[in-house]
Amino acid sequence: MLDRLRTVRGVIRSLRIYYGNRKHSAAMDRLYGRFVKQSDLVFDIGAHVGDRIACFRRLGARVVAVEPQPALVATLKLLYGRNSQVTIEPVAVGRTEGMLELMINVDNPTVSTASKEFMNAARGAPGWHDQSWGKSVSVPVTTLDALMARHGIPAFMKIDVEGFEAEALAGLTRPVAALSFEFTTIQRDVARACIERCRTLGYARFDAALGESQTLVHGAWQSADAIGHWLDALPQDANSGDIYAVLA
Repeated sequence: MLDRLRTVRGVIRSLRIYYGNRKHSAAMDRLYGRFVKQSDLVFDIGAHVGDRIACFRRLGARVVAVEPQPALVATLKLLYGRNSQVTIEPVAVGRTEGMLELMINVDNPTVSTASKEFMNAARGAPGWHDQSWGKSVSVPVTTLDALMARHGIPAFMKIDVEGFEAEALAGLTRPVAALSFEFTTIQRDVARACIERCRTLGYARFDAALGESQTLVHGAWQSADAIGHWLDALPQDANSGDIYAVLA
């Protein structure tokens, strides 16, 4: 019962953070509006509490929202379960289909993870010292290829899966027009693996946004090598952000 109350408190805090700022929502709409148009299909991989779903719907897109964590799936169903333009997939995404162990952060469910390496990197790291993962749950895993076979090819996919991004991209063999993946400065190696996977898939243009700024840093497309050098040069306290990749 205590864990349940802590989870509810954590979800409510996330809802306030991600839905409570109109200027932030407007900036998000401008950023994603570069990639998402009316009637497009979008994949939100790691939908968390669904603020990106709200953005994609404001832009007129159909959304496949993928989230394995039971408490957040319940939240998404409350918010979007009656919306015919939103499909909720209660699964994780990885390189192969099957099952995996999802480590739950009870107090901050939005950083629950399937990556033990992510948890190890976070322990003792500045900005992460108060995070802990005390529970786990077994969840089904699908791949990006399987999701496209089931729902169609999206115009854009956003991938934010707490250190499991490279594993998710390993399950993609057919590139889409544009995508984004989260990076953290405690796991730059994961981001570099994602960049290389994108390069292999044919992505040639990259940019990035820091934190929740919703603003592209460079304003002009960078090569894979250039975005990798930028990532390496970031100070540790930059913490996190998203890298955007577009096909040539």
